[in-house]
Amino acid sequence: MQAPTTRRHALTLAAATLAGLAAPAMAQDNVFKIGLILPMTGQQATTGRQIEAAARLYMAQNGDTVAGKKVQLIVKDDTSLPDQTRRLAQELIVGEKVNVLAGMGITPSAMAVAPLATQSKTPLVVMAAATSSITEASPFVVRTSFTLPQASVALADWAPANGVKTVVSLVSDYGPGIDAEKFFNARMVNNGAKVIESLRVPMRNPDFAPFLQKVRDLKPDALFVFVPSGAGAAVMKQFAERGMDKAGIRLIATGDVTDDDQLNDMGDVALGVVTSHHYSAAHPSDMNKKFVDAFQKANKGLRPNFMAVGGYDGMRVIYEALKSTKGAGGGETLLNAMKGQIFESPRGKIYIDAQTRDIVQDVYLRKVERKDGQLWNVEFDAVKEVKDPGKTKK
Repeated sequence: MQAPTTRRHALTLAAATLAGLAAPAMAQDNVFKIGLILPMTGQQATTGRQIEAAARLYMAQNGDTVAGKKVQLIVKDDTSLPDQTRRLAQELIVGEKVNVLAGMGITPSAMAVAPLATQSKTPLVVMAAATSSITEASPFVVRTSFTLPQASVALADWAPANGVKTVVSLVSDYGPGIDAEKFFNARMVNNGAKVIESLRVPMRNPDFAPFLQKVRDLKPDALFVFVPSGAGAAVMKQFAERGMDKAGIRLIATGDVTDDDQLNDMGDVALGVVTSHHYSAAHPSDMNKKFVDAFQKANKGLRPNFMAVGGYDGMRVIYEALKSTKGAGGGETLLNAMKGQIFESPRGKIYIDAQTRDIVQDVYLRKVERKDGQLWNVEFDAVKEVKDPGKTKK
């Protein structure tokens, strides 16, 4: 006779969970809760470390009380496992009653949480994940990072005009990599270059060696690379070990590869590598110089990377939305206050497109140079106010 009782109990729990998700997230009294889900351990741990540090820096600089609400940051480690991300998001919505979800280190994590954001009407501020379609997965997603099409197209316009007539693309085999491959290759062909081959490397336990050997045998003018933040050093090391630079093959990439967080550990092989990206710690604005200095002082000399600026600006978007609603708005009201924000970031002027909820920003062409004994991504050109080509050219 126990089975019906157990089954009724399970159904009651399921109903309670659904009811919790269906109701708009309302934090207790005067507390405003931000649930920050990040990979703090595992392959993408550098992403979590950078974004959490930037979020805490923003709070230290701007206070933890906004519009009469005490801001509480709740950090959870999802180790970049989407099932874990979804479970943590559900706990934060139902148990903690967070007002905002944020973070999302990789695309599969963001996609796993998007339906929960829709169902609970909880704004989801994506600070890292960069596949174009993420903002279309839920009307409650707002992105403060970038998209791979944004970064890739700028480089594909530069390369053919600078001696790259044949290219092989090498990307990590998941959403952002496929976006990078698609938009880079299409634009290269459109600009008169030839894509000899497109290679995809597994995400888990990647070994770049056999792929790089194949590239060496194909002898293109350049190798175009996208790998997620944290994996660039391994690519650079194996590129050098195979003597590909000495064989006359140029390495060009999105800025994930010459990640500011790891750049100084890459050594001379990184010198001269041209990348396109939305942020460099060497960006020459006064605001960025102050940001880099404050970040390093707060984090034992750690240099901020593009993940940090996504986290820093994400907190700014949340704070300004809370101010705009005078602390009273949640759910859709808070989301609407995030749309259309225009402001100066450490990366330059940016805005949140009110229709797509995606970021519009300058994309910079940079070359790795040594200055004062350190390696930097030095900007030499900029493409202004780039919207995501994944949306504008469908």
